[in-house]
Amino acid sequence: MAQELVAASTLIFAATLLAALSGAPLLVPGLLSVSRGQLLATVLMLAASALGLIGAAVALISGSSEIFQLAWALPFGPAEIGIDPLSAWFLIPIFLITGCAALYARTYWHAGHYPHNVRKMTFFFGVMTAGMSAVVLARDGISFLFAWEIMALASYFLITTEDEKPEVNAAGTLYMITTHTGTLGLFALFPLLNLLSGSWLFPAAGSLTASSPLAAAVYLIALFGFGMKAGIMPLHIWLPSAHANAPSHVSAVMSGVILKVGVYGIVRTLSFFNAVPLWWGCSVLALGGVSGVVGVAFAIGQHDLKRLLAYHSIENIGIIFMGLGVALVGQATGSPAMMLLGMSGALLHVLNHALFKALLFLGAGSVIHATGTREMDLMGGAARRLPYTALLFGVGAVAICGLPPLNGFVSELLIYLGFFQGIQGTGGAAAAAAALAAPALALVGGLAVACFVKVYGIVFLGSPRAERHEASHEAGWPMLLPMLLLGSICLVIGLAPSLVAGPLGRVSLTVLPLLVTTAGLPLQELAPLEMITIAGALLLALISLVTFWYRRRLAGTVCSENVTWGCGYQRPAPRIQYSASSFAGMLTSLFAFVLKPQSHPPEIAAGIFPDRSRFSSHVPEAVLELVYIPALKRLYARFSGVRKLQNGILQQYVLYSLVTLVVLLAVSYF
Repeated sequence: MAQELVAASTLIFAATLLAALSGAPLLVPGLLSVSRGQLLATVLMLAASALGLIGAAVALISGSSEIFQLAWALPFGPAEIGIDPLSAWFLIPIFLITGCAALYARTYWHAGHYPHNVRKMTFFFGVMTAGMSAVVLARDGISFLFAWEIMALASYFLITTEDEKPEVNAAGTLYMITTHTGTLGLFALFPLLNLLSGSWLFPAAGSLTASSPLAAAVYLIALFGFGMKAGIMPLHIWLPSAHANAPSHVSAVMSGVILKVGVYGIVRTLSFFNAVPLWWGCSVLALGGVSGVVGVAFAIGQHDLKRLLAYHSIENIGIIFMGLGVALVGQATGSPAMMLLGMSGALLHVLNHALFKALLFLGAGSVIHATGTREMDLMGGAARRLPYTALLFGVGAVAICGLPPLNGFVSELLIYLGFFQGIQGTGGAAAAAAALAAPALALVGGLAVACFVKVYGIVFLGSPRAERHEASHEAGWPMLLPMLLLGSICLVIGLAPSLVAGPLGRVSLTVLPLLVTTAGLPLQELAPLEMITIAGALLLALISLVTFWYRRRLAGTVCSENVTWGCGYQRPAPRIQYSASSFAGMLTSLFAFVLKPQSHPPEIAAGIFPDRSRFSSHVPEAVLELVYIPALKRLYARFSGVRKLQNGILQQYVLYSLVTLVVLLAVSYF
């Protein structure tokens, strides 16, 4: 088994290095043409994806851990990297989604159409992939921060691929500010961990007590630093604009994987502690509930297709946090069932969300590629010209709504079962928290269904709303094949969840070693996985039979094309169809106290024949525009005098450094 793990680690290290170098040939002038360089980079990324997936799968199946000490030393001690089931679980979406996105980009962002920025995008795409892999492999604080910063900087250059557009630069600037704000939290996190464990190396799972004030500080700082990257509300402010303005395949990776690297950081930090207090679990559960409900409410009010999907990422990060909260509450109350169900549900939703959200972003990219716009109110009727994209996007929509027989249903069911265990088996605050969280998750699911009914109806059904943006062509096979692969995996997990039960149990044991010392029921005994398979197969068979019967019935009838009924209008037109805002108007008004929607009513002139008027509405990024920016402006005005310290005089800066050193020496002496 040790030899298998070493071989798996070798494959993962090779995949990381190959991904980092995949775009390098494009940077050498005259070596290859841009088109051939992109093709070579795509082949190298696919090879890295295959090697990484094989290595992660072997490591996950083995269930063992291995630590490797690097040959060079860092300023604060040795550098270590390692592989264990938790790292392997997160490496699967890292290499799977980036491989799919690389193949997709070969057509979507072809060198012939984007010769000015394809070199930058291709190079930093590989660097970002390597950075994410290095983050989950790092086993000391310094190496972790190096990898984290590489990932963050590469992501910035990918977000700003089209840096000639002002809105893209604004999104990149906001991302850079927030990601480095979160990184400042990590600069405080690892020294505090060093004080607790006595080393810059990561402590063993369950080796630190969570009862001290220092442990509470570590928990809160980790929640801030990693929560900023994960996009948990209200730390999500960078996410909507970054996902909307990046190329669609980059958005798929950012939403499907980069957010999960933030989740990984939180899970890894929580794994260091034993006997966590109840308030840790309740706070994570509350953050998850707020992020889930408010995130999907913001999604309902969006007109921009990619911005809508970005808000659904915030919603699903909330669902993951709810699962983590259940596991922590179970750890605090000594409930192995809650621990296993909550952690397994959260970890499975990490993978599931990576799959269906990448599928949805790639599907959105196909629609944008065909229509030339992200505005849903300018789309319509795309299913006629894009039948395969419509089908695969529909698969992703059903999965993200948590409906059977797809994978989103399975992970959400595990979290529900964790809630029910908490309600039945515990008392006091733990039972109350679980009882409140269960309907919140149900509300999230219902609102998600309403939102994707809106999306699918507006984008794919009806008639084109603007002739200039009518869908013109279906995507080519390099774009459809990754979508088909992701959709197929969503279906396989939804129909056969027992396939992932064993790996989920091993990963949960890595995070919560207390499960080893308890009765430790296997996941199959706590969740009806076999019944899910049977029910899903029956449902799929029923859908197939109804579809076959319907097509047989249509085959014998005369088909004709007519416009949609115009509600009594004598001259129906596409503009009288439901728009994105009118469809969601009632739900948006229900959450107006949070969303703060803004309406711009028409000014109707007097007279028998008034001029044409226009009504518009939009939902702002309320947390950023109405909370953070006003607060920062007041802070800026309050500390205007401090800015005089930054005057450009070098000698004065040297004096600042000298005074700081003297103060630090004095503090250390006394």
